[in-house]
Amino acid sequence: MPALPAATDQAVTLLRDFGAETIAHPGGTLLAHVRRVQERLAHWKARPALQLAGLCHAFYGTDGFPTALLPLGRRDELATVIGAEAEAIVYLYASCDRKATYPALHEADALFHDRFTGSAFVPTRQMRQDFTELTAANELDLAVIDPTFREKVGPALLDLFTRLQGLLSVDGWRECGTVLAAD
Repeated sequence: MPALPAATDQAVTLLRDFGAETIAHPGGTLLAHVRRVQERLAHWKARPALQLAGLCHAFYGTDGFPTALLPLGRRDELATVIGAEAEAIVYLYASCDRKATYPALHEADALFHDRFTGSAFVPTRQMRQDFTELTAANELDLAVIDPTFREKVGPALLDLFTRLQGLLSVDGWRECGTVLAAD
């Protein structure tokens, strides 16, 4: 995998090439959001592949943000820039059918539902940890940037991350409690 700074620069260039700095997103643009997600993961001391996945997590759209920058048939283009491991995390995050997956994700044998293929599988613990950490970083960015979002979904997110606490880093869990706890 390329070194983080070079891969980050290349990923930001790719994000710009595909219009991420012109796509509206809470807190400014999609590019600003994904950069904040990467920074949060770096602050939590996530490994480089997860930080790069945080930067690129919206390339294929998500269950909560349908705008895709790159079609799935071109996954290799993203993998060339950020590495296969980071791209696999991006795909996992983007593919999640949240309604079907979230309720049991804390269980080791729970099925992960892929919204792109309609298939389901039992992810490894590392996959569940990466997914959970990226999910927390993404949702916390939205909660910090948008108080209305935090008021509306903060309690449900705190419940979700409480169930998933064993899959979160210490820093990630701490920030979930700080940001999402009722005022």
